[in-house]
Amino acid sequence: MNLLRIIIALFLPPVAVFTTVGVGPTLLINILLTLLGVLPGSIHAIWVIVKHEEQVARETGFQ
Repeated sequence: MNLLRIIIALFLPPVAVFTTVGVGPTLLINILLTLLGVLPGSIHAIWVIVKHEEQVARETGFQ
């Protein structure tokens, strides 16, 4: 699932962020970055996905 989100982040960054964290300030930031250009939006989306997975792993105890 994580790989699919990263692939989506390359083409549709807000969709990837929405499926990762839902509606919130992070999604709004990503939409604004994507409006400035797909590259900033994609970089932010990948960063959000990776950080979210790290947080989930830390909370569940998996590395």
